[in-house]
Amino acid sequence: MGLFDGILGGVVGAGLTTALQGFIEKEGGLPAVVQKFEQQGLGGLVQSWIGTGSNLPVSASQLEQVLGSDLVQQLSGKLGVPAPQLLQKLAQLLPQTVDKMTPGGVIPPR
Repeated sequence: MGLFDGILGGVVGAGLTTALQGFIEKEGGLPAVVQKFEQQGLGGLVQSWIGTGSNLPVSASQLEQVLGSDLVQQLSGKLGVPAPQLLQKLAQLLPQTVDKMTPGGVIPPR
């Protein structure tokens, strides 16, 4: 998919990039990931990343709520990064990443 390579790759390593790409693909692409946020009551948050305005921040606990603790632990173990650190890094980068993936405030077709 390559969408996370440059942003996440340099910061937390290729392992996380690969894991996130796999997660997004497994979940059905960006539209499905957006839906997961919406199902957890975080639709306004993720819509701020997609829209052309400012990106609202996401907390580590909100990310864990959306991803699920099982997936977080799996990623943590696979990458050798403690779960809290992994979630903090994702919380810093995910809003920017989704923003860059949705130019003009539109989710590109899969």
